[in-house]
Amino acid sequence: MMLSRLLPFSRTLLFASLLTSMSSVALSQEKTRAITLNNCGEKIHLATPPERVVTVGQASTEILYSLGLHDKVVGTSNWFTNVDPKFQHVNAKIERIADNFPSFESVVSKKPDLVTADYLFSIGPQGVVGKREQFNALGVNTYVQASQCTNQDSTRGTDGVRIAMFSLDNLYQNIRDLSYLFAVEDRGEALINDIKKREAAAINKAQAQSKKDLSAVFWYSSAALGVDPWVAGRKSVSDWMLSTLGIDNVVDSDEVWPMVGWESIAKANPDFIVVAQMSRRRFEGDDYKKKLEFLRTDPVTKEMDAVINNRIIVMDALAMDVTLRSINGLELLSDVVSKLDFSGE
Repeated sequence: MMLSRLLPFSRTLLFASLLTSMSSVALSQEKTRAITLNNCGEKIHLATPPERVVTVGQASTEILYSLGLHDKVVGTSNWFTNVDPKFQHVNAKIERIADNFPSFESVVSKKPDLVTADYLFSIGPQGVVGKREQFNALGVNTYVQASQCTNQDSTRGTDGVRIAMFSLDNLYQNIRDLSYLFAVEDRGEALINDIKKREAAAINKAQAQSKKDLSAVFWYSSAALGVDPWVAGRKSVSDWMLSTLGIDNVVDSDEVWPMVGWESIAKANPDFIVVAQMSRRRFEGDDYKKKLEFLRTDPVTKEMDAVINNRIIVMDALAMDVTLRSINGLELLSDVVSKLDFSGE
C-alpha cells in the first residue's frame, strides 16, 4: 500500500528533474548560441558573445556602457568630448588607446575579439584605422554602426551623403545590433523604450512651442577659423532636430557635414546659429569659444542677425551625430528656441 502511493510521487520528482535539466541545457545553449549579423555589407560570425572589445568612436563606447558591458571593453579611442558623467567611474578603469584615431597596431595589441567603429571610413574601404579584411585576417571581427549604411551612402563625401532623413530608428538599429552581438537584447530594448518616451515628450513639447518661419545653421567645426566651415546638411541628425521643430536648415546639401562658405551662410541670414562644443582639439574650429569669437569679430559673420541679436546656441557635438545624446540635442533645442527673442524683427 505504502509503495504504491510513493511510486507516483517518485515519477513526479523524476519528471521535475528532467524539466530542470532541459531548462539548464536550453539556457546554456542560449548563452553559447552562434551569432551571425549582416553589417554594412559584411557578415559577422561569433561562436559566443565577445569578451574583449576595442571601440573606435565614442558613440559605440557609450552604448556599450549603457548596456552594462563596460567589463568587456579593453580599450577606447576617437573621443570628441568628455564621457557621459554617469560613466566616469567605469570609463576611468579602461585604457584610452588614443584621443583621436588609433593605429591598427595599437588596436590589435589589445587582442580583441571584436572592434566597433562609429564611422565606415575608420574601419572600412578607406581604412583610416584599418580595413575590415585586415582585422578578419587576424581573426578579429569588426562592427560598424549600422546607421553608417542605413539611409546613408558613406562612400561619398568626407562623412557620407544622406539618402533619407535621419530618425532615431537609425540609432535604435545600432543599439539592437550591439545588444544582439552580446546576447543582452532585453537591455537593448529597455534602453530603446526609454529613448522613445523622451522622444515623444520632446516632440509634444516642440509642437506646442514651435515658432514658424525660422531658419538655422549648425556649425560643427572648421579646419581653421576663417575657412569654409563644416555645417550640418539636410537629412542629418541636426536637420532632424530642426525639422521636428518646424525650422528650416539654410544648408541644402545632402552631405552629412558639407563645407559651405560664410558668405553663402551670411546671405541666407539664419535666425539662429548652433555651434558644437567638444573637448577634441584636432582642428582650430573644435574650440567653441573660438567659434563664438570668430562669429562676433569676422567682417562677414558679425553682420548676421543671429550674431547681432546673440541668438547663438551651444550644443554638445555628440548630440549632432548618431549617438545616445541625439535625444539630448532635440530636448535642448526645443527648450532654448522657445525662449529666443525674435520680437525685434
